[in-house]
Amino acid sequence: MCGQYYVDDETAREIEKIVRDLDRKLHVERTGDIRPSQRAAVIKGENKQLMADCMAWGFPRFDGKELLINARAESAMERKTFRNSVQHRRCIIPAKGFYEWDKSKEKFSFERYDSPVLFMAGCYNQYDQDRFVILTTDANPSVSPVHDRMPLILEPDELESWVLDDGATEFILHKTPVMLKSSTEYKQMSLFL
Repeated sequence: MCGQYYVDDETAREIEKIVRDLDRKLHVERTGDIRPSQRAAVIKGENKQLMADCMAWGFPRFDGKELLINARAESAMERKTFRNSVQHRRCIIPAKGFYEWDKSKEKFSFERYDSPVLFMAGCYNQYDQDRFVILTTDANPSVSPVHDRMPLILEPDELESWVLDDGATEFILHKTPVMLKSSTEYKQMSLFL
């Protein structure tokens, strides 16, 4: 699962550099924590090219009471809510990292070792406005001690394939994401030294 992610100033500058060739108009309008329903920068395809856009996070549920913020990569192509979006409207959600909470409600952040930006696979649809969800997959060993799900992380050389190549979709949906580094905001102290 991915219920919150974040973009810091350095990451915002990196995202702007990455998309500068795509769309000179993009300015990352939000830094800090990104929560469901908020607007955030995404990369999507248009006219067989990558372009930047801002969209709201979360598809409205059929009952209109909550948002669907994640879709399981393994079953998204079979679910009516996500099928058409995954087939025809894939996007990338750039971030510095994301948060997960363990069973003790301790908050962990996850980031790449090798880059200030991680790219999460997503898809979008038009409702009252363009809205995206983040695709999740089984957690790899770097995340599984905290949570059993994690965002589907794309490598930089997979970005165009994910957004523009329908033939690559099925393979990418079933890949294992890169190992990530984790940290907590505070250290647990032991009564017994």
